[in-house]
Amino acid sequence: MNSKHAEDRVASALTGSAALPADRDLELLGRPELRSIRLDLEYLKPEFGLLEQDVRHTIVVFGSARLSDPESAEHELAEARLRAAQAPQDSASEAAHRAAERRAEYSRYYSIGRDLGRIVGRHRPDAPDGRLAIMTGGGPGAMEAANRGALEVGGLSVGLNIALPNEQLSNAYLSQELSFQFRYFAIRKLHFMLRARALVALPGGFGTLDELFETLCLIQTGKRAPLPVVLVGEEYWRRLVDFDFLVEEGMISVRDRASFHFAETAAEIWDVITAWHAERGLTIAGDPK
Repeated sequence: MNSKHAEDRVASALTGSAALPADRDLELLGRPELRSIRLDLEYLKPEFGLLEQDVRHTIVVFGSARLSDPESAEHELAEARLRAAQAPQDSASEAAHRAAERRAEYSRYYSIGRDLGRIVGRHRPDAPDGRLAIMTGGGPGAMEAANRGALEVGGLSVGLNIALPNEQLSNAYLSQELSFQFRYFAIRKLHFMLRARALVALPGGFGTLDELFETLCLIQTGKRAPLPVVLVGEEYWRRLVDFDFLVEEGMISVRDRASFHFAETAAEIWDVITAWHAERGLTIAGDPK
């Protein structure tokens, strides 16, 4: 073997995947056999990030990614109304008009989420037992609303986003050092619960229902300590789920039914949360400014 050939072989060996340190070999880390290591890393990265910012208490807000802010919803409605007026016999235009009307109606929940974010964001962030933060799934809609309100008043705004086949971009209102991306729903849900001092559910679909009922099930089975659960928009939630039917049929107990509350405004949500803690001699991190 001549020297040139030998040098080429050495260079090839040094640049091949086998020569990569294991912690830098993304192909290795992506193997199915290393799932447990990926789960561990996915737990630890946000854990370290939250601890570095002293975030020990969170108000978790769930809700639809499809909620629009009132300004955008009104603009969309005006355009849909104009198109429907220009083509009164067009069924597609009429359907779009009705859909825009519903989005405009539901945009009030975006405002409620934003107002709640402001309330939480104004809470003193330097309590002796750790800082309080708004925490959401980090995406658009209801999540954006709560993050937006918190950031607007200088509060901590945490987002736990999830990698999806159809990319869900993080919203623009997350504290830069507290915007996390997850691969696994299970670890993401774990972080939602670890520091939660309350859970607030704005109107939403499958994702919101999944997160809400998993929380209620954890409380029911004693897998986590009780916490106040607030459903925003009683009419929406009662139409969506007949909780009283579940009690009447013996599928849940009266006590289970009492594990959540309804509210219609951000002030009512906060009153429910603070009253729940006060009744048990507990406090939310810090006092309002």
